[in-house]
Amino acid sequence: MSVLSGVAERLHRPSASGPNLVPELAQESGPSTTLRVRSVSKTFRGAEGTVEALDDVSFEVAAGDFVCFVGPSGCGKSTLLNLIAGLDRPGQGQVMIGPRAITGPGADRVVMFQESALFPWLNVRDNVEFGLAGLSRQERHARSAQYLDMVGLGAFSRAWIHELSGGMKQRVALARALVLDPRVLLMDEPFAALDAQTRDRLLLEVQRIWMETQKTIIFVTHNVREAAVLANRVLVFSARPGRVKAEVTVDAPRPRALKSPDLLAVANHIADELESEVVRAEQEELAIAAAAAAHHAGLRLRREG
Repeated sequence: MSVLSGVAERLHRPSASGPNLVPELAQESGPSTTLRVRSVSKTFRGAEGTVEALDDVSFEVAAGDFVCFVGPSGCGKSTLLNLIAGLDRPGQGQVMIGPRAITGPGADRVVMFQESALFPWLNVRDNVEFGLAGLSRQERHARSAQYLDMVGLGAFSRAWIHELSGGMKQRVALARALVLDPRVLLMDEPFAALDAQTRDRLLLEVQRIWMETQKTIIFVTHNVREAAVLANRVLVFSARPGRVKAEVTVDAPRPRALKSPDLLAVANHIADELESEVVRAEQEELAIAAAAAAHHAGLRLRREG
């Protein structure tokens, strides 16, 4: 049976109506932890007007799940990740981890961004240990050694950041996130700036680390094949305002590789769900640009008149 045959798809059609590093370690853990996003909407208001980023988004993530967000540019994926991280608050609705609402950053959630955000004046080990100030030196070294070994950089603990390749820097950033032992790891396009060969290797490494740690991971990406390789579930977002348009469950065995023909079929399936939303997002961007150009042209004519 092909992987595509095993894809369990559930469509959701809504109605019209530098890492977060903290000096403490996570105190709560357990297999029953679940992340819940309930009817979340978010609107931004500024000098240029109002932008409705998210509208009535709801889903749940079980402990140990690996979920990818995929959607067109500007659909609110990163905004939603920031809400889960506690870096911002929803305009409406609620984000919960376990039984409590998220009202700010916490040690149970760590963010890994597209840029590694490492400190160039610290070596690799000190970067990884940056959030462990409450532990003894021996404990810090033991924990950093464990996670540097996990990401394949055990021999580079004393290296300086400028001596590392882009892929190695992202491995250090991943070790720095994992060493805090968060309940949820939030990854915002962490491999987007890497070359294809390095990205492919890191996709295998992230799968291996997820299988070893069983961390709950939420991963934002524009790459549908990346989503098919990594995720147990892919949430496809509509153009702005972002809504969950479709959910695709990927049942392929791990480790998965980008070159797998079955995963290519899954990626094509996700791309089909996404295609109309990308077109709509592009049309909206063109309309906004045309309106802005017309506005500035009118202002210029008034000044000249």
